[in-house]
Amino acid sequence: MNTRVYPVAALAVAAAIVAAPNGNAHHAFSAEFDADLPIRIQGKIVQVDWINPHAWVLVEHVKEDGTAQVWQLEAGTPNTLLRRGMTRQLLQPGTEVVVRGYQSKDRNCEPICSGSGRDITFPDGRKFFMGSSGTGAPRDGADPREPAKADQSDLPEDTPEE
Repeated sequence: MNTRVYPVAALAVAAAIVAAPNGNAHHAFSAEFDADLPIRIQGKIVQVDWINPHAWVLVEHVKEDGTAQVWQLEAGTPNTLLRRGMTRQLLQPGTEVVVRGYQSKDRNCEPICSGSGRDITFPDGRKFFMGSSGTGAPRDGADPREPAKADQSDLPEDTPEE
């Protein structure tokens, strides 16, 4: 029996495991969200999930008819958010925020709506880019590291709702 085969076989198995697709792999923006469906969600944070590969901020938005609708808004990685200054203390349940972003392609809101958050504004006026860079999301000026497209009219303004 040739014992030299085993290290080669072990390396081949290890390489196959490393190369195997990951169920939590990062996805392109266009796989899940629609750049033609801009959203502006104003409400209170109800939950923040600090998980990889994306953190999720859940915001309860009160619709025009007075009913509440929870939106789960995808953000960048927890590490990226922390580097941008968004700490657990800042993203506390009960904090009133405005999130601009894009709705999911399926437009399904049962039991909750889903979207990709681009920027988040706090009551004191602080505004942070909360999205993921380089995923194919529209260049709308929210990401300070990407050049903005000339027309940013697709995202709703940060103005109070009437």
